[in-house]
Amino acid sequence: MNQDTPVVILCGGQGTRIREVSERLPKGMVEIGGRPVLWHIMKLYSHYGYRRFILCLGYKGWEIKQFFLDYRSHLSDFTISLAEGEHEPAFRNGVADENWEITFVETGLEAGTGARLKRIKQYIDTPQFMMTYGDGVSDVAIDQLVKNHEEAGRLGTVTAVHPTSKFGEMNVDGDQVVEFNEKPTQVTGWVSGGYFVFEKSFLDDYIDDREDNFLEEGPLGELARDKQLSVNRHEGFWAAMDTFKDYETLNKIWAKGDAPWKLWDDEPRSW
Repeated sequence: MNQDTPVVILCGGQGTRIREVSERLPKGMVEIGGRPVLWHIMKLYSHYGYRRFILCLGYKGWEIKQFFLDYRSHLSDFTISLAEGEHEPAFRNGVADENWEITFVETGLEAGTGARLKRIKQYIDTPQFMMTYGDGVSDVAIDQLVKNHEEAGRLGTVTAVHPTSKFGEMNVDGDQVVEFNEKPTQVTGWVSGGYFVFEKSFLDDYIDDREDNFLEEGPLGELARDKQLSVNRHEGFWAAMDTFKDYETLNKIWAKGDAPWKLWDDEPRSW
């Protein structure tokens, strides 16, 4: 697949179940290790060579725009002189510049996921596009996802993941608990983990921009009934930033320095 293929990220949600950290921010700006979860997702795609992003904005979209407008300032040390005519900052010890091209699209405050997707159609300029949600981090192999989509020859491919249990897991022998694990664990079965690939024609044939059009409630079901939806099974790490407990868990994983979704190299500490 052409590496100019755009990656569409749905990041218009309010994060109502994680208000402890997102009440003043869009959900995609909730941080893991001091960086927005949206940034972590973009770094994964960038690791595989994809550099063009289309962000579907909604709730407080300006916060996302502002982060990238001030990208170097957010992630670097810098010195600034307030003398007349000398306002350009001198950056030091920052992350390397990204070669990303980012299109920011205001897709509505209350729009459903399907409506948001339809409203960015004009910016899709390649035969295929990728799409994911702005709150799920994973070590999914994007190159394998693309390969699976191309080999299947269908209109869409969805990455299937094992759901994570929100409850303590017990191993029981008779009337005795022999093991108790309070950490979230993967359970059997499959759910949609995002990380889609679609043919552009999917936008024309299956989606309209009605405000209450949700991708998961209609279009994907229709695609499946028409035998046009392939699956990319992912057995590795996947987690959604859905609740405050998820926020705590993902930040603890990052703090240990071995986050499974961090496939990219550390950035050099100079410009």
